[in-house]
Amino acid sequence: MSTIRIIGVPMDLGTTRRGVDMGPFAVRYADLRERLEAIGHTVEDAGNVEVPFREDADRGAQRGARFLGAITDVCTTVAARTREALESGRTPIVLGGDHSVAAGSIAGAAAHFAAKGGRLGVIWIDAHGDVNTPSSSRSGNVHGMPLAHLLGHGDGPLASVAGPAPAIRASDVALLGVRDLDDAERVHIEAWSIPTFTMRALDERGVRAVVNEAIASASRETTALWASLDLDVVDPAAAPGVGTPVPGGMTFREAHLVMELLADTGRLAGLDVVEVNPVIDTHNRTADLAAQLTLSAFGKRIL
Repeated sequence: MSTIRIIGVPMDLGTTRRGVDMGPFAVRYADLRERLEAIGHTVEDAGNVEVPFREDADRGAQRGARFLGAITDVCTTVAARTREALESGRTPIVLGGDHSVAAGSIAGAAAHFAAKGGRLGVIWIDAHGDVNTPSSSRSGNVHGMPLAHLLGHGDGPLASVAGPAPAIRASDVALLGVRDLDDAERVHIEAWSIPTFTMRALDERGVRAVVNEAIASASRETTALWASLDLDVVDPAAAPGVGTPVPGGMTFREAHLVMELLADTGRLAGLDVVEVNPVIDTHNRTADLAAQLTLSAFGKRIL
């Protein structure tokens, strides 16, 4: 069993809909720490990274990316916290907040492994591609851009919060569960050769086969894996309280199987859990599911 460090990032600057800044509190309220300890882990809660209130944050001048400067500052801190956790032998769990926090957490983890001569593989589990840039985004919401910036595209400062861009290579990424892409994202996925496993692939071939292929792809030349879990990958029937719900997602059990298969690799270096929105949730169901899926990723088994 491992020593886990929980890092909260209560940020909603990357999205239009309010409420995901309360995600870290809601997931903690679902007894995440106690449940991880019950399956044998040692858990440290490092509290929350400081995030400016939307009303106080500099909106930034760059066209197409609201709050870009403030988000970059937060992600720089997140990257440092994530890297420090790994360097002290901890396994980070980063609780968002919107998905833009992953531009920091994964960059920090990648920098840690790069310093050791390795590379980080990423399983990006999401209904969306998150591969827009400020120039291609129709919404200007940075939570639709973190993966693009991790791959070295878009805004220079956000793409280099933990060192020279790119933080990760496209060949080391697996996009999993995608079902809602805009035209620019389709172009980017093809142009940047990002391995992508859509909901259609899961429907046609089954979760186990597709997830194992995604893991194999992201593991081929990498030292460790990071999973970035956006709760909107799950169908809204099971996860109603998410930032950007899209019908037709994974079932409760399919999502658990994904996390169980990740746990089986023994290579999971860290985890993002993002886009839980208690404001539109029902009886904290989505936050509780987020906690349950985290437990599956860290070794909880039926038998």
